[in-house]
Amino acid sequence: MNILIRLIITTIAVLITDLLLPGVSLGDMSETNGLLTALLTAAVLGLLNAVLKPLLVFFTLPVTVVTLGLFLLVINAVIVLVAARLVPSFQVDGFWWALGFSLVLSFVQGVLQAFDGSKRNARREKF
Repeated sequence: MNILIRLIITTIAVLITDLLLPGVSLGDMSETNGLLTALLTAAVLGLLNAVLKPLLVFFTLPVTVVTLGLFLLVINAVIVLVAARLVPSFQVDGFWWALGFSLVLSFVQGVLQAFDGSKRNARREKF
């Protein structure tokens, strides 16, 4: 159930980020195609973050340490670009738009997850 909630939150965050950034497109939003593209993009981003991101972080660990973790922003942008290649209607106009997409997406996800009560309920159940 937690995975489904996170997928819905990420889908909403992808839709909001599409509205905020002109260099990112989910396709025609007048049809359900845009919503399905947002759902597919959220699923692909979740899968890439679970599989590809740990590998990239491991192989770029020295650069990440030297840059005090700022290279993780580049890794996030690369993951967004890979997702844009995998999802047919999801388009990103370049690296800087991918970087902006990852930053805005993280912020919007954080705001939306603040309204989700599952983390607070999990903390209450521990004690």
